[in-house]
Amino acid sequence: MSRPTARVLALLELLQTGRQRTVGDLADRLGVDERTVRRYADHLADLGIPVEAQRGRYGGYRLAPGHKLPPLMLTDDEAVAVVLGLTVAERAGLASTGETATASALAKVSRVLPRPLSRRIDSLLATAQFTAPARSAAPTGADTLLALASAAQARRTVTIAYTAWDGRESRREVDVYGLVLHSGRWYVTGHDHGRDDVRTFRLDRVAAVEQADGSYVVPADFDAGTQVVAGIGAVRWSHEVTVVLRTTLAQARERLPRSVGRLSEHDGGVLLETRAERLDGMAVMLAGLGWEFEVLSPDALRDEVLVLAERLRAGAARR
Repeated sequence: MSRPTARVLALLELLQTGRQRTVGDLADRLGVDERTVRRYADHLADLGIPVEAQRGRYGGYRLAPGHKLPPLMLTDDEAVAVVLGLTVAERAGLASTGETATASALAKVSRVLPRPLSRRIDSLLATAQFTAPARSAAPTGADTLLALASAAQARRTVTIAYTAWDGRESRREVDVYGLVLHSGRWYVTGHDHGRDDVRTFRLDRVAAVEQADGSYVVPADFDAGTQVVAGIGAVRWSHEVTVVLRTTLAQARERLPRSVGRLSEHDGGVLLETRAERLDGMAVMLAGLGWEFEVLSPDALRDEVLVLAERLRAGAARR
């Protein structure tokens, strides 16, 4: 690669930071005069890269938003960060706009990596282990996600076509207060005009988003993450559970996610109020915390704790 060509590519890399750079700054970074910088910028424009120029004493160049992405130039560290980010996001269920998009993006990045770096990254991915199990994401259309995000930013009411858990379809007029990613699923929460209450909806059940008339103001004390987690925790389960944990409230909040249940100060410990579908699973969770505890309700949970204790005692005595 000739030196002028290398400098043109170096100019593109500098402009990809997203901010405008003065001609003098670019000339210093590239080791050329300002006239040459302008010629390099013209070369990029001829290649179809959207370079914007601002004239004047403090004028310079920046990349303008275009109809397609300009070629990305990544350092080795940046390439590793992108590949690992996409890999971890896919495993954790974060890339919930669809596994195909994540896989294709990862493949495109991998194809353009220099061969030595590609081999090193392949070695890393082949040998790395993850302690958290892979989580399958609930696919959410990118158009749906972006449309709701735009509505939340602009404070514009939307109408969504929604399918409930039991298959019932409805059209809901919603003031979007926020979007939340929780346990591999995207949720939208806001004021539901038809119910005149704050409701939470799963995005993988939203079939369409249309802009409606009206604007709104989000309550000053509203926290979308807290609302979504509280709504999930309020889903009806088979058993209401109340347990006193012999620990501090700070330690309990550090160990237990908000979706587990409600934590509050209590005499001699922390009161955990939660719900459970299976009491044997709740007994295992309580034992796994490593704290002493007292079951207040239901009585059937005490029985499950005793069954678990006997099973552990028998396992410890077995030779």
